[in-house]
Amino acid sequence: MTDSPKAPQWDHLLQAAIEAREKSYSPYSHYKVGAALLTTKGKIYTGCNIENAAYTPSNCAERTAFFKAVSEGERDFAAIAVVTSNGGAPCGVCRQVMREFAPNLTVIIGDIKGNYQVVSLNDLLPHSFGPENLEIL
Repeated sequence: MTDSPKAPQWDHLLQAAIEAREKSYSPYSHYKVGAALLTTKGKIYTGCNIENAAYTPSNCAERTAFFKAVSEGERDFAAIAVVTSNGGAPCGVCRQVMREFAPNLTVIIGDIKGNYQVVSLNDLLPHSFGPENLEIL
């Protein structure tokens, strides 16, 4: 199901997220997640979830994609596609990381069958906290 018109690059972005999902290291939850992050210049950074036996050091696919991109100097993002087996939405921590770098991000939430929905980050994280909230008066 789609909520808004599809941008031409979304098929490619969703496919990149599906492929990234296959690289997931999820021996504990068995819940594979793939993400594909699109910069405003058209470059795509992918990520998968990486679990750890201690749980806390685990990292979500969305944050993996963002951290890869930011570590390469990227700072301007247009959209992210997140694919799971059942169309699960990004967790709260991932939403906050997205907000740090792209408060107006388009989020495409899909499943492995090709179903997806398009939402704004603001819809996923209303009344968010960002860098501007840290300004000293």
